Amino acid sequence: MKTPKETAHAQTKHVDVAIIGGGPAGLAAAIQLYQNGIHNIIIIEREKQLGGILRQCIHDGFGLTRFSEMLSGPEYAQAFIDQVETLGVPYLVNASVVHFSPEKHLTVVTPSGLQTWDAKAVILTTGCRERTRGALGIPGDRPVGVFTAGVAQAYINLYNRMPAKEVVILGSGDIGLIMARRLTLEGAHVQAIFEIQPYPNGLPRNIQQCANDYHIPLYLNHTVTQIHGRNRLTGVTVSQVDKDRQPIAGTDKFYPCDTLILSVGLIPENELSREAGVALDPRTNGPVVNEFYQTSLDGVFVSGNVLQVHDLVDYVSLEAERMAGNVTAYLHKGALPESSIRIVAKNSIGYTVPQRISGQSDFLLSLRVSRPLTDCRISVCQDGKEIAFRKLKKAIPAQLIQLTVSTDKLSSGHDLEVSAHEN
Repeated sequence: MKTPKETAHAQTKHVDVAIIGGGPAGLAAAIQLYQNGIHNIIIIEREKQLGGILRQCIHDGFGLTRFSEMLSGPEYAQAFIDQVETLGVPYLVNASVVHFSPEKHLTVVTPSGLQTWDAKAVILTTGCRERTRGALGIPGDRPVGVFTAGVAQAYINLYNRMPAKEVVILGSGDIGLIMARRLTLEGAHVQAIFEIQPYPNGLPRNIQQCANDYHIPLYLNHTVTQIHGRNRLTGVTVSQVDKDRQPIAGTDKFYPCDTLILSVGLIPENELSREAGVALDPRTNGPVVNEFYQTSLDGVFVSGNVLQVHDLVDYVSLEAERMAGNVTAYLHKGALPESSIRIVAKNSIGYTVPQRISGQSDFLLSLRVSRPLTDCRISVCQDGKEIAFRKLKKAIPAQLIQLTVSTDKLSSGHDLEVSAHEN
């Protein structure tokens, strides 16, 4: 266990930056800060080792953008962990932050006891958690055999336990698609993947490589309406849904199975943010930020999946590195420019990140469309004048869209409007 130098005040430890979360975002941010000359930092990770969710993602597909090579999740994580160890970046593992105040005071539970930390800046990189059956309200008993996709992945990849033989998957998120392939390779029979939306929620490459290539049918506009079984799951009832996502009478079909895998969305882990009073965006379920990735609290920054759910871990790392540069500027200057210009999502745009800007520097705008579009133009306008755009042959909610916005044409005080239009 490594810790920074303590001050003479003993009980409370003082650091320039406290990073909550030792996954891909936290590791990338810490390395970038250290390379920027900010050495008095601490990474606080609640798991027994660094790496976050990547430890159980043994499939490849990571690193093409960040390292220009194909890596598995553990390999990608290890590349950052090795840098942390080489640089001597301080960190704590098996440590949970149980209190976080607006004054950037942290209370941390560790195996050796309770610790308190004061920081000049706090970075939140706490990632996501999965939406569970309880959030869906599916009728039925509570038998063994209902898992989220991530839990099933951990059983197989971390603990070498096979949780299923006959499988039904609800939701077409990327983890669910990847688990459809993984379970098939391990000898289970995946009967079908059911998606309540009229379009898939996973990346096209995962739909092809994990469902189509293994002849696993994907049914859109379908959902599970009943769970059967007392002790062990015996089957599920699946129904078609209408345009309002309500079950259509007479379309019920029973699928016998011993396992139901849920891949129905991720929720950014923002309990600490709420406790500290950070303003949250109901569309992303993450904090409201400016172009510097600073939240509504001065000196509190955020990046990674706790801010917005990313398609690729490479994007998480790159975002964290950009944020680290802004944290460095904050520590040197004591404050960042005020962000008074709002960014408003309109016309088929689900959300944008950031939600506010200062207008004093160019920034990377991230967004998702709210419905599938073809041959479309993403426009960023101010006072009816287009200042940035991107043309796409296809845009789907599952894919994050990014474009750089130059501030040369911006005027102060006027909102930016982001919209999508099909040609």
